[in-house]
Amino acid sequence: MIDIQPLILWSDEALIAVNKPPGLRTIPDGYDPSLPCLSVLLQPAFGRVWVVHRLDKDTSGAILFARTADAHRSLSMQFERREASKEYHAIVAGMPEWEDSLVSLPLRVDGDRKHRTVIDHQSGKPAETALRVLRQMGPFALIAASPHTGYTHQIRAHLAAIGLPILSDPLYRSLKPQTEALQQAARIAPRLIQRTALHSHQIVIAHPHTTQSFSIQAPYAADFQQALVTLQSDWLDNAAVDPNETGF
Repeated sequence: MIDIQPLILWSDEALIAVNKPPGLRTIPDGYDPSLPCLSVLLQPAFGRVWVVHRLDKDTSGAILFARTADAHRSLSMQFERREASKEYHAIVAGMPEWEDSLVSLPLRVDGDRKHRTVIDHQSGKPAETALRVLRQMGPFALIAASPHTGYTHQIRAHLAAIGLPILSDPLYRSLKPQTEALQQAARIAPRLIQRTALHSHQIVIAHPHTTQSFSIQAPYAADFQQALVTLQSDWLDNAAVDPNETGF
């Protein structure tokens, strides 16, 4: 059983902020409802909770739940109107030539047989993601990504489309030609982190009761932090590349 208390970042009468660990679902699985999920694990300690937004199973970090119907309405409207802001951190393969960038590529959700979100200039809907380089580590980078729209897998699809795929992402690969550095990064990725290297770092909302700006930040999950520590060491220079390894 997962101990929920160490995951709580904030709780009051209106909302709960949780640092979701990777590998845990936000809501019950549609095929096997008995599998653990965050919304159910919260109930013994907090009673009924309302789901405001979701994170992919493999994504770690900050997520909000409402504790009342009124708070749920307020938070849901903020997310729907794009009044809530979110910042994710991603470890990507590639060397950006910019410090800040705005990706504006139309997206179509569930656009192929793998149910991926795809770039579609004819039928896609407008989508924007603001990017900022936080740290460059050889052929890898730590990127801050702030989606201005809220489509499924938006950050993953946009980063892959501009040649900066997230490490160990099983679905999204770079659409740009594979450089030697990118190929090497892909082979090394599984030894750095075993899941999509994406973390929900910060959420900023208007508090449902006070309407004052409310910001919550989530510390990195252990595997994400360890990947960064490894990349900042001399491990990369000494890493022997196994040609059978694949990362994204």
